[in-house]
Amino acid sequence: MKKNFFLLLLILVCLNVSAQLITVSPAFPKEGDQVTILFDAAKGNKGLQNYTGDVYIHTGVITDKSTGPGDWKYVPMTWNSNTPAYKLTALGNNKFEYRITNLRTFYNVPAGETIKKIAMVFRSYNPSGNALEGKASDLGVDQGNIYWEIYPANANAIRFTSPEFEPRYTPFLLPLTAGVGSNISLEAVSAKNASLTLKLNGTTVQTAANAGSIAGTATITATGENVFVASSNDGATTVGDSFKVYIAPPVTVSPLPAGVKEGINYENDGTAATLVLYAPGKARVNLIGDFNNWTETTAYQMNKTADGKYFWLRITGLTAGTEYAYQYLVDGSLRIGDPYCEKVLDPWNDQYIDASTYPNLKAYPTGKTSGVVSVLQTKQEAYNWQVTNFQRPDQKKLVIYEVLLRDFLEKHDWKTLKDSIGYFKSLGVNALHLMPFNEFEGNLSWGYNPSYYFAADKFYGPKNTLKAFIDECHKNGIAVIMDMVLNHSFGLSPMVQLYFDGAGGKPAANNPWFNPVARHAFNVGYDMNHESADTKRFFSNVCAFWLQEYKLDGFRFDLSKGFTQKKTCDDNGGNCDVNAWSAYDASRVAIWKAYYDSLQLKSPGSYVILEHLGVNNEEIELADYGMMLWGNMNYNFTEAAKGQVSNSNFSGALHTVRNWNKPHLISYMESHDEERSMVKCKNEGASNGGYNIRDEATALQRNEMAAAFLLAMPGPKLIWQFGELGYDYSINYCGNGTINNSCRTDQKPIKWDYYTNASRVKLRNVYKAMLELRKNEYYDDLFAGATVDHDLTGAMKWFRLTSDSSKLVVVGNFGTSLSTMQVSFPSAGIWFDLISGEPIGATGGAQTITLPAGGYRVYLNRNLNGTPPTPVRDIEVSDVYRLRVNPNPVNSGSVIRYELPEAGAVHFTLMDINGRIIDEMPQGNRGRGAHQARLRPGVAESLQKGIFLLQLQVNGKRKIIKLMVQ
Repeated sequence: MKKNFFLLLLILVCLNVSAQLITVSPAFPKEGDQVTILFDAAKGNKGLQNYTGDVYIHTGVITDKSTGPGDWKYVPMTWNSNTPAYKLTALGNNKFEYRITNLRTFYNVPAGETIKKIAMVFRSYNPSGNALEGKASDLGVDQGNIYWEIYPANANAIRFTSPEFEPRYTPFLLPLTAGVGSNISLEAVSAKNASLTLKLNGTTVQTAANAGSIAGTATITATGENVFVASSNDGATTVGDSFKVYIAPPVTVSPLPAGVKEGINYENDGTAATLVLYAPGKARVNLIGDFNNWTETTAYQMNKTADGKYFWLRITGLTAGTEYAYQYLVDGSLRIGDPYCEKVLDPWNDQYIDASTYPNLKAYPTGKTSGVVSVLQTKQEAYNWQVTNFQRPDQKKLVIYEVLLRDFLEKHDWKTLKDSIGYFKSLGVNALHLMPFNEFEGNLSWGYNPSYYFAADKFYGPKNTLKAFIDECHKNGIAVIMDMVLNHSFGLSPMVQLYFDGAGGKPAANNPWFNPVARHAFNVGYDMNHESADTKRFFSNVCAFWLQEYKLDGFRFDLSKGFTQKKTCDDNGGNCDVNAWSAYDASRVAIWKAYYDSLQLKSPGSYVILEHLGVNNEEIELADYGMMLWGNMNYNFTEAAKGQVSNSNFSGALHTVRNWNKPHLISYMESHDEERSMVKCKNEGASNGGYNIRDEATALQRNEMAAAFLLAMPGPKLIWQFGELGYDYSINYCGNGTINNSCRTDQKPIKWDYYTNASRVKLRNVYKAMLELRKNEYYDDLFAGATVDHDLTGAMKWFRLTSDSSKLVVVGNFGTSLSTMQVSFPSAGIWFDLISGEPIGATGGAQTITLPAGGYRVYLNRNLNGTPPTPVRDIEVSDVYRLRVNPNPVNSGSVIRYELPEAGAVHFTLMDINGRIIDEMPQGNRGRGAHQARLRPGVAESLQKGIFLLQLQVNGKRKIIKLMVQ
């Protein structure tokens, strides 16, 4: 057994060789042995230290059939159970004992399968499920699990017992303090009496003849790598165990090379790169990685600048185009990734990324290091941008569609989202707001737990597919806005880890970027200090990177009100005064103005959108400076849709009502953060006689009306994904179908099958009609800054926009019974309802309009097409594409027949009723006219009884029909 791990200098943890996390007797157990395990709860992660209750073992084995350290076999017990057979005997002083009579029979391992290791975790019992755990100190790729090797009968083996090793999957030498002149006490035990030897750097330290153990003391005499070896010769074989101690030479002080920046600096020939880490106050940093077998060596000790702030190293001999994984080893103990790297490898989550999403993903260096590692690669494949001069839409006219890619498309990758751009273009939006997609912790996250800011999260695909998606959006006139989280970071952030108070569980007081304790309410993760010059530089570097490298059009900044150092929480980050935090803050305003200026220098005209939700005078000042701000009107619009008139005044969606000077308010009915309007309508909607808002069709119609009002208002607007189809799964929907607050950020059903519902398609077409109106050459300026009049207080609401030549009047009955209202049109004449196509004669004065419950009209002062507009009320977007399958219910002989009014690339997708993709059938380019296709051979036979969906996609339009399987 070889422990190829190195020791580190200047660690403030000294060894106690008299105690181990576990002690196993016999020390070299065989499959048929009785084994006694002694567990010391004061060691390792100390999760059970001083625990006085019952302690249980949870254990399994690693066999020759296991695929890795997590593949435990033959686990005999259930987690968090209190079965007496698996309870340890308490010995006092944090010591517990457990005995296994025979390994093979205890685990019931079949004959012929070899036991390689036993794996274990120790735990308490808690009926609520929150058991305490005793594990190894590192919770990285091994997840803190404890392992002990099992040996063949009569094996010759030797193991170091001093210094102390932690029994991880690959035993790990715990850090000690050592330097030139240090004496290292060595002890080793052998599986049998043999000739034993201890050596340091090839020089014998001690020998023992016909012995079962050996001890000696070695003196370190040189810097660099010192190799300790224990060997056993039984006359037939010689085996050994080894470990390494790295003794650092003095750090070279040298200025940064000209022109380098923080992170990776590639050289043109592809064989060299200079790495730069900002780490003020640290003593030394070594580069470890694929290029030096993850071993700390003198050749990869980084230079330090005279001011003690930067560490840098030029590495050579790289192969162009090859990926190299690496980390920074700081002060001999802390392993971190590069905060500026553009790709990371995650030992916990990469295994769940499908190869079709991220092909040929580099494997994590399991067994060589722990924690997140960075990747560098010279001569990377460059992306050839097709659009280099994109003209961003006027921010006053933005209609933004917010997307969480994970819950929008089953494949959740940039390539598939690129193929869906026709959907966004057909709907009429001119900007996409993508929820955070820089590397965040885990895969199935909303993304508001960031760790690496320059790396695109691999769960959505390679970075060049992201660039291709952005490029395609620009080809279609659609801006791309990134949700950026710079209020806080989470624990895997190398900047958090670099200066962290482990005992206090918080950033250290000397952290250049983070506050030890959050200064404000609603903070999550670790709070950034935006009055720090280091944080300001980092903010600017992050934003410049995405604007320039990916040609993004701007950012929506999460929790922008948190960019403050005004202390409104106590010293523990609790008892926060929300009103004090929300009050006008001159420092916060100054921070945001400076950040806005920085972004405009990096990319003139880039969007800055704040999730501020603060006091009005502060928001006015920020809006006047050029920023846009979120305007959450979810409650009022939803109350209106529900028929709860007393709480339904949504006039706050108008910037004029807030006395803003510029129309920079992004008002919205829904975003990722609110309960869905349809959920509340269906659960809480009002009723009156036969009129019931909880009926789905009625609820959808009420959402039509609310959308018509919102989208008729001037200024930028936001739509949450599938809002145009009446998404009706709760924000707190759990995968098992229950509703629970803990499931808020869990995956949600992807509902493209909504297109089989005529009422939902009708809602989508109202969105489409309103968005087309906002782009119409006669009316587009109306939505950027017209005269606004309204009465939105009661059940009968009206809203009016007026410019020199274009005028619009929206009226709606948000009550639950037939009602009338007095409305004054801005001018006399014939007006046309955009939605129904019906004309109305306007007198120019007050006139009575009667509407049924839920009835609404969007009146225009001109007929845009010269004839009454085609009603959108009963038209499906994709009705022009005829599609049927015969026979249906389907069988292997079923034929897909479809007719195209125009040529285009045809793509069929077969899905189950929940929208999960079963098969895809690209057909290539097809001309105008009738065509036929078939399901792939064997697909029809593989389908279970039930309902399925067949989608035809061509030229950005979709047609979906149901298939039956009997």
